[in-house]
Amino acid sequence: RVYYSAFSPIPDTPAGLPSIQPPLIREHRLYQADWLMRFYGFDVQELTTPDDPNLDLHIDPKLAWALRHREFFPVDVNSASRLELLRVPGLGTRGVEKILKARRWRRLGLADLKKMRVVAQRAAPFLHVHGPNPAARELDRLDLRYRLEDHSTQGALFGAPAASL
Repeated sequence: RVYYSAFSPIPDTPAGLPSIQPPLIREHRLYQADWLMRFYGFDVQELTTPDDPNLDLHIDPKLAWALRHREFFPVDVNSASRLELLRVPGLGTRGVEKILKARRWRRLGLADLKKMRVVAQRAAPFLHVHGPNPAARELDRLDLRYRLEDHSTQGALFGAPAASL
């Protein structure tokens, strides 16, 4: 297991290192990226790009990947593989296992996902489900990132600035 710790400058820190401590959300994003690589089948080259080699501090790495790869979506919740479902923001390993078990018996809609305690609001734009899914039309919206960002003040717990009203 790898443990991450944010850099903390000390007196006489070399000039090549930052002079201020990075926000704690960066440490949190590193743990999220590590989790995606170990349990979700992501590769390190998928989580960052040559143009932007750092993890986004405002959205989690899985959502950032999904927004960069909209051509992969929508994923059909009733026929997609386990690895395809694990790429959907809002679907975790337990949620995917529940989906795989439940779809043996019936076609799943948004209401079924909500009953399974899947983060349906976050996952819906990236899914094709049985029945209506108004959020699926949002996949091509330019403001989808903003709509899915966490604008609560909870991010301040991890060192991110509180959202302005």
